[in-house]
Amino acid sequence: MINQVPTVLVDLDAQSKEVEKLYLNEIPEIQLIGDLSDTVQAYSYILENRPALLIIDISQKTELALDIISKISANHKTCKIVVTSSEYSTDTVIKAMRAGAREFIAKPLIKDEFINSINKIIVQLSSGGNENKKCRVITAFSNKGGIGKTSIAANLALELANMTKEKVALIDLNLQLGDITTFLDINPSFDISYVIQNLERIDETFLLSTLEKFKDTSLYVLADPPYLEQAEDITAEQISTLFDVLKSTFSYIVVDTSANFDGKTITALDKSDLILLISNVNLPAIRNCQRCLDLFERLGYEAEKTKIVLNRYMENEEIKVEDVEEVLNKKIYWKIPNNYFTIMSAINKGIPVCEINPESNISQSYRELAALLSDNIYKQDYSKKETRKSGFNFMKMFK
Repeated sequence: MINQVPTVLVDLDAQSKEVEKLYLNEIPEIQLIGDLSDTVQAYSYILENRPALLIIDISQKTELALDIISKISANHKTCKIVVTSSEYSTDTVIKAMRAGAREFIAKPLIKDEFINSINKIIVQLSSGGNENKKCRVITAFSNKGGIGKTSIAANLALELANMTKEKVALIDLNLQLGDITTFLDINPSFDISYVIQNLERIDETFLLSTLEKFKDTSLYVLADPPYLEQAEDITAEQISTLFDVLKSTFSYIVVDTSANFDGKTITALDKSDLILLISNVNLPAIRNCQRCLDLFERLGYEAEKTKIVLNRYMENEEIKVEDVEEVLNKKIYWKIPNNYFTIMSAINKGIPVCEINPESNISQSYRELAALLSDNIYKQDYSKKETRKSGFNFMKMFK
């Protein structure tokens, strides 16, 4: 017999609600116990009936709906919330996720996306709340120092934690010269060498008590060892086992590596679902990026595993994005703007950029990148078109 999921649907648009009901009727596990057109009424109804799943539209009266979602998240913690909206700007998506939504689906609804999203929630509920079976490992990498990958790893990990409310591990695999603890101004009691020495007795309780929790967030930091000789004792096989263990507890693992292609770094890259290959828009950086892509191909990585991220990007660069894409034979995935004063202030104070200036262009860029990488958001495309201008012929440098 199918275990049914008590579900409440809230949508002020009658036509949209009927479409959603038709889609829900095709999911045998769903038991629709209420469909409402009043957001305020929905709050008391949900607290009284305690559904396992809430599907709520925030296209109208958005701020009120977000406030209701936040209150439901606080007072009915086991309820999974799926948000739909015809307004799916980055700001709206982020507000919904931070209020407590587990999934965000843009309108007009696409049937397969809607059903897949609901089925994903059903799987989570049927697994007793264990949502970490499909952990995503994201590694920030560059074979050139000074590119900014540590800053990207730290700020991205924090934004993922703030947005999804899921457990995120930030791992410093720059074992000899790691900077994650400096960037976040933390002094952990334990480090990666201690965890690796205790691999045989690791469980979720051990991990959550050993990794350093960053302030009042769901971000947990695993620091590099304090002594160089400890780094030498760590093997690639232990790194591999560590990743397998972490995947059972965390929904996302964000990794900062060294710039060297040693066995430990390659193990991390092998274990990654996604490699953010970080580059700047200058000739040496692009050439190094090209060498990395060549090596990744020889390692057998699928093309989609690696995404190019341009850091410290400025509009009207002498070298155009299209030139970089042509040289690398790969589209640029994301551009993080150059904001020297904000990023340097954050680094010098050991504070994430979102705490230095949450309205800055670089803070917004990190939030948008986290939204793009989140598994909880459907139909989002934050890519920005470039207008080509004539000028310096960058391609000649590679001929």
